[in-house]
Amino acid sequence: MDRKEFISTSILASLGACLPMQASTFFNGNEQQLPLSDFEKRLTPVGRALEFQDYYVWCNSPFEGPDGKIHVFFSRWPKAKSMSGWTNSSEIAHAVADKPEGPYEYVSTVLAPRGEGYWDATTCHNPSIHFVDGKYVLFFMGNSNRKLDTQRIGLATSDSLYGPWKRPDEPLLHPGNEGEWDDHCTTNPSFLKHPNGEYWLYYKSFDTEGYVNPKFEVRGNRKYGLAIAKSLQGPYVKYEGNPVIDYHSMGNNQQCEDAFTWCDGETFHMLARDLGVYGIDKGLYMSSKDGKQWSKPLIGYQELNKYVNQPPAPKHLNRYGRAERPQILFQNGTPTYLFTASQGGKYETASGFIFKIN
Repeated sequence: MDRKEFISTSILASLGACLPMQASTFFNGNEQQLPLSDFEKRLTPVGRALEFQDYYVWCNSPFEGPDGKIHVFFSRWPKAKSMSGWTNSSEIAHAVADKPEGPYEYVSTVLAPRGEGYWDATTCHNPSIHFVDGKYVLFFMGNSNRKLDTQRIGLATSDSLYGPWKRPDEPLLHPGNEGEWDDHCTTNPSFLKHPNGEYWLYYKSFDTEGYVNPKFEVRGNRKYGLAIAKSLQGPYVKYEGNPVIDYHSMGNNQQCEDAFTWCDGETFHMLARDLGVYGIDKGLYMSSKDGKQWSKPLIGYQELNKYVNQPPAPKHLNRYGRAERPQILFQNGTPTYLFTASQGGKYETASGFIFKIN
């Protein structure tokens, strides 16, 4: 049995034994208790933030600045474009607040689609903000023709959270060769600087055949890879053991996306949106000692109705009720707030949804 088969088999065998058991649902046709992570137990809902009347808001990445304010870099696109506008009209904007809970005030648009001929011609999405080696770095995804198979990860840099931002001429990470597991795209960037000084970039991808010819309830075959560099700007070399997260062989093409990773010096942690392991409205939590071999998935957060009462779903919002794109605010090196994105809110579009981490 090779390493990937071993991981998949181990996950299948261990899911039924996960502890602690404190929530229930129907899993693989049977009612079972769900394994809540210690991370989930620390969450207290704060509520919605970053609600703008004329925009859908997504991908909220927070950072505490040297000015004492909370800065959030987020994706937005016009309300008139509907939810699907993220694929063809998204831009990355900057907002600030005096405290994590908000209220947030729009500052500026940081990165917008550049038009025909550029790798990020038609959308800029998936921002993830960090301070690395004395610079502010903003990982993001762009595409060139409104289609998913041109999604590529890029890296913008600045000396200030208020810009200006240096835009990359080329993507930071390309897909694999035809027939490889990641030949479709690179997206959902998640970055950390390893304690050994290396630069680690986790990314989501899938193979084109599995995306075009779905055979299961959950479309595609999303997996996570890791690319490592000796310097921030790269080159990023893909880890030979990729993919590092692969759940699709568990029985019903289970997957995850929207990963956010961090390291506390001893343990690597990952949050991700669940796509079939326990349900499509939940989040997953995994841990690792080396950032490559990850633990069995536990529940990282639950659907929003477990935390707050929401009005009935508007007919035009078909992803209503779940939190996606988890990203964490660190203060003095400690995780203090979880920022997510969720459909709904007073404008019936999408906005941020914040949890306090106790």
